[in-house]
Formats: sequence, C-alpha cells, structure tokens
Amino acid sequence: MDDHDTQRRRPDEMNLAELRDEIASIDREIVELIARRTYVAETVAQVKAEQDMPTTDEGQEQRVMDRAGENAQKFDVDDNLVKAIFRLLIELNKVEQRESR
Repeated sequence: MDDHDTQRRRPDEMNLAELRDEIASIDREIVELIARRTYVAETVAQVKAEQDMPTTDEGQEQRVMDRAGENAQKFDVDDNLVKAIFRLLIELNKVEQRESR
C-alpha cells in the first residue's frame, strides 16, 4: 500500500462523486493490468513460436482458471464471474498468439 492509498477515505465516508472517481481509478488500474498481462502473453507466444510449441496448453489454462477461482474466494468475489473474465483473457491471448504466427 502506498501513501496515496493510506490517504484515501473509507468508501462509507465518501460522497457519490468521490466514489465514482474511485471506480474510475480502479478501472484504469484494471486496464493497466490487462495491458501488462497481454504484453507478457505476447512474450510467451514468441517463446512458444521459437521453441515450435503449440499455441494451446490446456494444462496451463486449467492452472490459470484454478488460480483465478482461488483468488476470487480469497477476496470474497464471485468465482464464476472471475473465471468468466479469465476465460475471456485466455481466449484473447490465444487469438493473438495464433495471429502472430
């Protein structure tokens, strides 16, 4: 947690505009993380291509889904929703990997 986080007020102490600003900030962070994940996935695709490995690795996909479900439970978030989001991320990465070959 950085200084900015410690200066934030609790959500129940914020007005509607401040709450919406907080959501906008979180949304930016989510997009940044998706961009980072996509960059790393593109690097994985390059390594797979160099090593003549298949684009799809069902075992790895299952490990990602299991980890997503575990993290959802840790943070008390609907694991079906989180898994659905991760399925989309995996599919997007697979499409990009196929297109880059």
